[in-house]
Amino acid sequence: MKWWDEPTAGEIVWCHFPDNITPRPKSRPALILVVYDDAAPNFTVRVAYGTSQRTTQLHRGEFAILRDKNPAAYRAAGLSYDTKFNLRQALDLPYNTEWFSVPPAAPHGQKPTLGTLHPSLVRAVEAAYRAAQG
Repeated sequence: MKWWDEPTAGEIVWCHFPDNITPRPKSRPALILVVYDDAAPNFTVRVAYGTSQRTTQLHRGEFAILRDKNPAAYRAAGLSYDTKFNLRQALDLPYNTEWFSVPPAAPHGQKPTLGTLHPSLVRAVEAAYRAAQG
C-alpha cells in the first residue's frame, strides 16, 4: 500500500468509495472537502460521494457539475459525465492506494486527481454543505 502525496481541498479524485467496511469494486469521483495532516505524510481526507446517476434530481446536501450548464466547471473538474456530489455522504478515508487510484487516462499524471472544483461552484458547495448539516 502506498500513501499519496498531500492533496488539496477542492480536488476531485478517483476514489474506491466504501460500502460498509470494504472498498467498492467500482471507482467513482469524490470531492475532497477536508485534508487532515495530523499524521503527515500519511494524510486522511474527508471526501463527498460522486455519482453520474440522476444528476438533474438534486436533494438536500447535493450539488451537480453539468457539462451543458457550466462548461468551464465541467472541464476544470476533469469529469467524463455529468456528476452530482452528495455532502451528506462524506467519509474520512486514508489517502492511500487502498481507497484512491490513478483514474483512466491519468489526466494529472500518476496520482488520483481528476481535476479541481471551479470557483463558480463555491456557493453551490457552501449551500449543499449547510443543507447537509441541518
